[in-house]
Amino acid sequence: MSAVSVGHRRSAIIWGLGLTQVIGYGTLYYSFSILAPEMAKDFNWSQEWVFGVFSGSLLLGGFAAPSIGRWIDSYGAGRMMSLGSVIAALALVLCGFAPERVTFTVGMVAIEMASAFVLYNAAFALLVQVTPHTAQRSITHLTLIGGFASTLFWPITSQLHQHLTWREVYLVFAGINLFVCLPIHLWLAFMMKAGSLRDASAPASRIPAVVGSISIEDRKKAFFLMAVGFALEGFVLSALLIHMVPLLTAVGMGASAVLVGTVFGPSQVFSRFINMMFGKGLSPLILAVISAAFLVVGLSVLLTTAPWISGGIAFAILFGLGSGLTSIVQGSLPLHLFGSDGYGAMLGRISAIRLIASALAPFLFSFLIARIGTWSALSVAIVLGIAAAAAFASIGRVRQLHGLASET
Repeated sequence: MSAVSVGHRRSAIIWGLGLTQVIGYGTLYYSFSILAPEMAKDFNWSQEWVFGVFSGSLLLGGFAAPSIGRWIDSYGAGRMMSLGSVIAALALVLCGFAPERVTFTVGMVAIEMASAFVLYNAAFALLVQVTPHTAQRSITHLTLIGGFASTLFWPITSQLHQHLTWREVYLVFAGINLFVCLPIHLWLAFMMKAGSLRDASAPASRIPAVVGSISIEDRKKAFFLMAVGFALEGFVLSALLIHMVPLLTAVGMGASAVLVGTVFGPSQVFSRFINMMFGKGLSPLILAVISAAFLVVGLSVLLTTAPWISGGIAFAILFGLGSGLTSIVQGSLPLHLFGSDGYGAMLGRISAIRLIASALAPFLFSFLIARIGTWSALSVAIVLGIAAAAAFASIGRVRQLHGLASET
């Protein structure tokens, strides 16, 4: 196969994956907040309980992520994503027909399990398995497409919900996962099995692996620092995103809080676009520090300018820039540091740590706001963001010290 044909196939893979990521995040994640109020009314629950089920499901999904990551390494990302599409459809159907709370809870847990099979971690692993040496660029392109999930599915879900019950909306979403995402994932699995993406001039044995930039001796220390950085970032992002509109209202922005919050989504996409155009030579480690720094600067702007609307908009832009880069870093930094061998399992371990922190964040941040006040809670979030940036920066220090030791 010519290099041009291979390039076209790879572009088709990125666009195909991009479509499944938009649908996956839209149907399995972003739609929930729109449908939650009617879910609560249907099961005679408070909304807090419904969101508690969602958080608990995220937590259990985090525990399952390492095992799913190992399966992705062993059986191929395409096969596992195909299985995930089936699980996602069945889980949405189970929730849609749930007669009572227990069945609904089981369905929500199944949705989060399916998410680990079909969302970014699995998609990143597929790109690494197909083209390890160009995967970092492909990950940036994929996250740019995936960034439109909330922009598209919040209004799509709202429009559907005006004519359908939440149960019927979930059944529609089950059909989309089964009849749109599953064929794409099966096609990807077939392409990987057939080796259709390999250049005819390349060795037939296997695609060359990417070698990590961290020495074997420093891997444990580097993994610990990376895990701390992602956990702290995940905590800050989850806490602020769940509480964004109430938080902006609490700091004095009133009805403008919703308007300010809408700036966040486009800022995420914009940061990925800028990185795609101008960040090709930027190390994922430097990008990790920058992503955490944007979160810190954004929160600091909010803390010092509220209740000014202009300050709130600046916060949403900066926070969105940091969040957008974080999605890229979660896929590219483990590859850069540890290489492509065992990449799926590595992402699974990182995802478990990040999801656990993200699941606990909304409750703990709400507790902080109630106990020490909104302004102090924001200060705590800033400190955590600084600690995340420091953890990422320390990885570079570890690598630098090992280089000096090798020279001596």
